[in-house]
Amino acid sequence: MPFKPPFQRNTSFVPGVARRILSVAALCWFFIQVLPLGLAQSSGSELSWIPPRVDREFPSLFELYRHLHANPEIAFQEARTAQRMAQELEASGFEVSRSIGGHGVVGLLRNGEGPTLMLRTDLDGLPITEETGLEYASKVRIQDPDGQSIGLMHACGHDVHMTCFVGAARILGREKKRWKGTLMMVAQPAEERGAGAKAMLADGLFEKFPVPDYAIALHNDAGMQAGRVGVCSGYALAGVDSVDLVVRGVSGHGGYPSTTKDPVVMAAQTVLSLQTIVSREIPAIDPAVVTVGSIHGGTKHSIIPDEVRLQLTVRYYTDETRDRIRDGIGRISEGIARAAGMPPDRLPLMSILDSTPPTYNDPALARRAIRAMARVLGEDNVLDLKPVMGGEDFGLYGRTPQKVPVCMFWLGAVAPQKMEASRKPGAPRLPSLHSSRYAPDPEPTLKTGVKALTSIALELLNP
Repeated sequence: MPFKPPFQRNTSFVPGVARRILSVAALCWFFIQVLPLGLAQSSGSELSWIPPRVDREFPSLFELYRHLHANPEIAFQEARTAQRMAQELEASGFEVSRSIGGHGVVGLLRNGEGPTLMLRTDLDGLPITEETGLEYASKVRIQDPDGQSIGLMHACGHDVHMTCFVGAARILGREKKRWKGTLMMVAQPAEERGAGAKAMLADGLFEKFPVPDYAIALHNDAGMQAGRVGVCSGYALAGVDSVDLVVRGVSGHGGYPSTTKDPVVMAAQTVLSLQTIVSREIPAIDPAVVTVGSIHGGTKHSIIPDEVRLQLTVRYYTDETRDRIRDGIGRISEGIARAAGMPPDRLPLMSILDSTPPTYNDPALARRAIRAMARVLGEDNVLDLKPVMGGEDFGLYGRTPQKVPVCMFWLGAVAPQKMEASRKPGAPRLPSLHSSRYAPDPEPTLKTGVKALTSIALELLNP
């Protein structure tokens, strides 16, 4: 028996006017009850073509990933990497501009009227000697500022980011019938220096090219299982200051310390006292970090040096907290120097090398990204995450006068068996980002990243 809505059953006895009223009611019932159910059931199937398309693309994407992994370049020196990104975008039909803010690349694909979506990747590697044992491990070496030879690797997974970026560009370039608007692909230099986004914006990124309606980026996660993604709505990554502090003293013989002002002792006191800024000056519910990552001073056992140099990283979520920490570093280091008897012209010198603001994921944009990824990856594979104290200059794109909504999501990169093994009592921790042993599980990581970026793009470019 054919299905009939309740308002269309046994109505032969109803007068004509009443029947018409009931027919209208039946139509309303259809739109309220049946149509939304059908759309909900079809929403995932509308994107069912994405996984097989990604599977077909994977072999060539894996070769690209191997190449990028084996050939990293340091911040602001990413010439060959940028060239490869430009070539990949051109091959997918994008209009490409090079040398934006250094080695930055911008690709535009216009596809009728609609919003502009910016997808961003970063290009640079890190000065770390790779110890993963991979067949395609980086053997690249560079000289540090002191002339020492050091290794270079993609220890933060920017090779993953670039490969997913290219995969999404390829698929969206070939499937223009499925979306409308402008796709703006941005390959950014010098993320690890916290300076690449600033350089591209200063070079006119939002003046020479369309101002995006949305900006999306991914970042691989060294503690999440491959095949999964995660989103933190609101503040997601911390603001970061890189601080140089020079503690100055009066040099002399190590056997006669009374004739000197020892900057090593003052530096040691300063390192310990700086920890009281977070524990005693910042409200306990306000996240903050002050870490001394480097301390150098002296040349020989028996010589008290003239100065000791400290390098600090400072993490925060609000401008007020940042200002309190900066003030505390200056006040504490100066107070210790004065207590040691240093004259005003020999007090410590503090300078801020780089400052990157927090990354704030626009809540409405985050919800749309979650919805899109869940349709392709499944709701169980899209996680709700907490903020972290890592930093990313991607947040700068959302702090311009145009107030572009931005969202960065996390991409799981750990093989399931490694995740399981790491949970056993006494098991060693998984290698973190910036570790010489960090190696993502490439196939599920890359496939998931391409699926996620593609699904988000289709969501945002089909308003």
